[in-house]
Parts: sequence; structure tokens; C-alpha cells
Amino acid sequence: MLAGWLRGLDASELERVLAARPDAVAAPEPRSVGELADRLQRPASVALALPRLPLPCLQVAEAVAAVAPASRDEVAGLLDATQGERARGLATALEALADRALVWPGGDGRLQMAAALRSAWSSPLGLDAPLARLLAGSSSDELARMAAKLGVKPAAKRKEQRLAALVEHHSDPARLAALVATAPAATRKLLERRAQQAPQRSGFIMFGSPQADATPAEQWAVERGLLIRERYGYGPARMPSEVARALRGAHWHAPFTPEPPDVRTVPVTAEAVAREAAAAAMAFVGHATAVLGTCAAAPPARLKAGGVGARELARLGKAAQCDELVVRLVVETAAAAGLLARDGDRVAATAAYDSWAAGEPAERLAVLLRSWWALPLTPGGSRDEDGKALPALAATPPCAGCVQARHGLLTAAARLPAGEGAANPADLGALLGWFRPLADELHQDATPFATLIREAELLGALALGAVSPLGAALSTGEGEGEAEALSDACRRLLPAASGAARFGSDLTAVVAGTPSAHLHALLDCAADRESAGAASVWRFSPGSVRRALDAGLTPDALTADLAAVAVEPLPQPLSYLIHDTARGHGRVRVVAAACVIHGQEPALLAELAVHRKLAELGLRQLAPTVLISRTPPERTLAALRAAGYAPVAEEPDGTVRIERVRQHRAAGAVPSARRSGGGARSRRTGTGTATADAPVDLRALAVRLRDAPQEVPGPDPDDGRPYDGDTEEIIAGYARNLSATDVRQLAHAVDEKRAVAIEYVATSGNTTVRTLSRLDLDAPYLHAWCHLRDDERVFTLSRIHGVMPA
Repeated sequence: MLAGWLRGLDASELERVLAARPDAVAAPEPRSVGELADRLQRPASVALALPRLPLPCLQVAEAVAAVAPASRDEVAGLLDATQGERARGLATALEALADRALVWPGGDGRLQMAAALRSAWSSPLGLDAPLARLLAGSSSDELARMAAKLGVKPAAKRKEQRLAALVEHHSDPARLAALVATAPAATRKLLERRAQQAPQRSGFIMFGSPQADATPAEQWAVERGLLIRERYGYGPARMPSEVARALRGAHWHAPFTPEPPDVRTVPVTAEAVAREAAAAAMAFVGHATAVLGTCAAAPPARLKAGGVGARELARLGKAAQCDELVVRLVVETAAAAGLLARDGDRVAATAAYDSWAAGEPAERLAVLLRSWWALPLTPGGSRDEDGKALPALAATPPCAGCVQARHGLLTAAARLPAGEGAANPADLGALLGWFRPLADELHQDATPFATLIREAELLGALALGAVSPLGAALSTGEGEGEAEALSDACRRLLPAASGAARFGSDLTAVVAGTPSAHLHALLDCAADRESAGAASVWRFSPGSVRRALDAGLTPDALTADLAAVAVEPLPQPLSYLIHDTARGHGRVRVVAAACVIHGQEPALLAELAVHRKLAELGLRQLAPTVLISRTPPERTLAALRAAGYAPVAEEPDGTVRIERVRQHRAAGAVPSARRSGGGARSRRTGTGTATADAPVDLRALAVRLRDAPQEVPGPDPDDGRPYDGDTEEIIAGYARNLSATDVRQLAHAVDEKRAVAIEYVATSGNTTVRTLSRLDLDAPYLHAWCHLRDDERVFTLSRIHGVMPA
């Protein structure tokens, strides 16, 4: 049992387990080793641990699942890892699995594994269940007939002894090989073919219609236990794992790759890597500033199906002078960072964008880098498996494999020898596949993880095939200290924003580096951007200067503002352009009017224009018989009548409008909104940023678990189960599919207003994992905001089958 093995660990070993499985120590903290073991073996917890395992660990775990319970020597023989580097690789993999409480040595020296991990493979190594499991439902007489065919004499005539004798017989590969050698030729061919195939599973069973009788070749094998048929003859015959392994031969071994693939490297210096990363990061910040500036000025439209389509992405790319991959990377990371948000049928900039745009380049880059590191998707994914275009910001379900691919990429690149980088960055994809074999790849990639590698290069996390200082800061982990380390790395690589520009006689302005917010706004107002990146270029034209004059700048003010940021005096052509454009500016004027008042008597119109009681209408006389009003027609009519005049309303075609009283009726009763509990997983500070929960002291927790008594709290007097509060007792009464640990986890989330993830079985029978917040318990229902559906939903407590931290 896992709990017994955990109790035998010292504090440092237990601390390693807690560090490797952080979900098991999430609030509320486990109170005993038994509760910790229960959390570690939950399917959801095991599913979180698997994507972070390298290829050798998964191969060893599959081998253990195929033969468990087995000794370490048996697993070593199966993997051909009995000596040398392969033996050391096996030891390392078993140690890593033990640190994660996935595979551990049992009291009898055999390897044990979590049941949820065993179920990860339907047929580990292409092997079916062992003989003992396949014959568990057979009768004693059926076992006796099989033993007689094999010439096996059990110690007693009971079912247990007969089954044990058959298992012992099939556990000897040499004996099985000799038995198969005596089989008919057709049977041998059948057995050899089945031994190399994965076991077949029948898709469905037609009750009352068993499969046709076995062929003579199959019947010979069935009578001797080389193939096992279901008790009532349904489905294909199954080959026990002992038989398949014996028929594969003594030279067959399970796949085991203890060493990562070789990557051709070239020498690189730390200075060269830093320079390349700084150039890439500076260019990305420039593009991000341009893309988000365009979004702020002209928010992109959303598709009816959701997300930003290819046409809007192309518009943003054209305005910012960058390709689609950069645009997707910017908008996805900006949306995750809260700089963009959905606003009706558009995606608009938020108030946080203004603070971001006013910051230094290093601060802007740090925000987008942190967002990219935790982003639950690959932003550059632009095509699905059918080659169809995908929209950006489409609110797709979270992809844990995408996060692991990103983390695994920097982990893989960091394992290259010091002072060397990959000669071809594409080779890092194969290395990533070894470190994170369960990571998700994009269907559009011609080489493994090509899009992800390109994203890392654009952001400056990878440079010259090696991890840059930015990538190293990202890989250090999460928390306040790590965030500060990333900010420091960005400040060291990226210079401060430039507040000066060089103006040319060809009506261009060139800014080296990233322009400051003030310079960026000024040039965007008076010129058109032509390029962005390490150096940005703007070009002046009559249209762009007119745009600045329309914004309220006078010719002298615009000239003075440009001269204030110029490295040298403004060139004469630019000054001429500004003043020539200003001479024709405003010769024709357009005024907005809510309505027009006209009549035949100029004196009457002049009287209305100066009437004190009509001052609030904002009347302005344009001609002797024409007034305009800033107030809508209905209010203007009412004010004129209240002042003693008798105006009439006109239709747009000049005819008199007939006024009729319209009866208003409500469309229907408006339902009152149901009160829901508030709260979120993180607190919000006054600055609008989220603060994470205090980190757990793993060392102190490990000591506390070892010293804690193993007895459970006293039982509740009503039903014998211990409860910590009313919420826990209510949930336990309805959520019968949850363990005591899961009940406590869900009750804690409800009471503390925290987000939580649940495994939910819908009425259709489909099982999904939902992240919930704003929990409101109304037994037997749980009202919550579902992040998967992006809507408020009602969940039945009895259909919740698992709980884990969000």
C-alpha cells in the first residue's frame, strides 16, 4: 500500500514527493499520510503528473504495468537494462517515479504502482491481462479440463490450487515454447500472429448472439489456455500476457530509451546569445506595441462563431508590419494578460493596456513573457487537422499538453552542453519529444514543435539554438521571486525607451530601439508607420499631417512638438509640408446638429435664438431663417411649447408629421437574477493585479505529516463519518461518488470562495473536467461559473466523481 511506503520515508524523501506532486498539497493541506496517499492515487492527480514525465519514465511505467506486480530484476530483464548505461537509466527512471509516488517498492520487494496509472494503458506493451485474471471467472471443472490437456497435476482438486498450477505452468517460457512446438501448423501461425498484435477489443456485444464456434486451430489453443475465450463466447479470444511474452522470444525486449537523442551543436558564447535574444525581444516589443495600438484605435471584430478571424488578423499585421504568427502571439498573450478583452462583437483594449503602453520596453516584455509561459494553448496554431484556418482568441478548452511542451522545450534546450547551441533549432523538437513525450504537437508543423520553437525565438527565450537569459529566468519557476528575476533579465537585455527621433528630408522619422509612449503617440498622430522592430520608421504625408490638425494641434504646436523630440533641427521639407497643409485646413466646416428649426419670419427666429428659457437647447443661428439645436427634436419641441410657441414637427421629406400617442406595453416579465456566491481563487489588490496564495512550506509539512497520528478524527454520531463543518456534511450526504478527501476539498472551495476543478459525468454519460468559480451550494445542486462553457451552470452533486485544485 502507498500509505505504508510513505510512512517509511524520512522527512527529506517525503519532501521530494510533495514537491513533485504539488496538487496533493494544495489547500486544504493533507492532515495525515493516509489522506496524502489517497490524494496521490486519485486519477485526476495522476493525470496531472504524467505529462511532466520524460520518455524513459513512461517506458518503465508501461513495462511495470504490463507485468505488475514484478520485481525490479524482472522489469530490468524486460527492458534489457541489466547493466551499463541502460541499468543506470532504469535506476534513474524508477527513482523519478518513486519521487512522484507513481511506482514504489512494496514490502515484498515487488514494484507497486498507482491503480490510476495502470489504467493509463489499455494494453501495456501490446499485452493482454495475465492468465490468473483471464481465468478468474472460470469454473473448477473448466480449469481441471485445461490442466488435463496440459498434463498438469494440481496439489488439490480445489479451484484455487488448479488455477495456481496453471499459472505456474504458463510462467515458464521454455515450457510454453515446447508446448507451442507440438501444436498444429495452423495453430502455431495463429499464435505467432496474435503474439505480435495488440489485444483486440470487441466494440459491442449483441446479447443472445454469441460468436461462431472457434476454428480447429483456435480450439486447440483454447483447450490448453494459450488463448482464453469469454465465459459465454462473446468477443475475440484473448492471449494471456505470459503466452505473448514467451512467443515473442527471449530476444524480445520492451522499448527503452534511457538517453536523449543526439543534437548536432555549434559553439556559441553567452554574449552572442544575449545579443540575439535582445534583438529578437526588442523587435517583438515593437510589434506588440504596434498591434495593440491598432487594436486600441480600431478594435478587431469577432466572428459570429467566436474569435478573431483571418481577415482581421491580416489587417492588424498589415498595420503593424508583421506576419500572422507575430499577430497571433501578441493578441493571445495580451488577452491572457488582461490587456485585451471581449467587448460585444469586438475585442477592445482594456484600462490595463494604457498602463502597459506607458511602461518601459522591459516591463512590457515581462508581462507578455509571463503570459506566454502559462498560456494553456499554442498561440501560433493557425490550422486544424483538416488544414482549415483557426481564429485567434477562440476560447478553446485549456490544453495542458501545450503548457508542458513549452516548459519541456526550455528544459530540453538547457540540457545541451554549456557553451553550445543547436546547429538547427528544429532538432530541438526531437529532444523535446524525449523530455515531454505527452506534449501536444500542432498538425500544421512540418517538423516536431516547429511553431513552438519559432514562438520562443520571437520572444527571445531561445537564441542561436540555446536558452537565453530570458528563457532561463522563465524556467526558474513561479512566484514573486521568480517574477522579479524575469523582470531583472528583461531590464538587463532591453534598453530604456527612446524619446528622440531622427527626421529626414525625405519626410521620414526613424526611432532606434523602442519609442517611448509619448514619442509613439506623437508620431502615430502625425505620420504613418512604415516598419517596426529594432528600428521604427514613420513617414509624413499631407493626409497624416491633416490627421494631427484634426486632433486639435495647430501648425506651430505640431512643429514645436516634433522639434522637441528631434535629434537635429527639423528639415525644411517637413516644415513646409506642415504649413502648406495647414493653409487649406478648415476652409469647409461641418457641424453636428440634433435638429434644425426654420421658419418664414427672420425676426421670430432671432427672438428664439436669444430667448433665455431656450438657452438649454443650445440654439445657433446659421441664416436669418435657419437655427440649429444641440437638443433632439422631441425635447426641442417640448421646450418651445413650454415657452409659449406653437411649433410643428416635419418628416425628412418636408411634410408635417402627425403626432399620435403610442401605447407602451412591456414585452414580458423580466426574471430576477439568482444570487450567486462571489469570490475567486486569487485576491485582487488595489493595483488590479492578482496575488497568489502563500507558498506551502514543504519541509514543515513533511515533518508534520510524519509526526501526525494516523488515527482519523472521531466519527459523526449520525452516520459514522467525520466532518469538519456543515458544508462538508451536506456535500457528503449528496455526493456519494466522492471520497472523504474529495468531499473535504470541495467543501473547502465552497467555504473559502476558491476556484476548483471537478470530474463531472453529464446526463449523456460523457465525463468532462470543469473548472468552477463563484461556487454557491444549494443542495443537491451546486451553482457555479463554468470556465469551460464560459457561463453560469448548475451541477448535480451526485454526478461529481472527482475534485482537484483549479
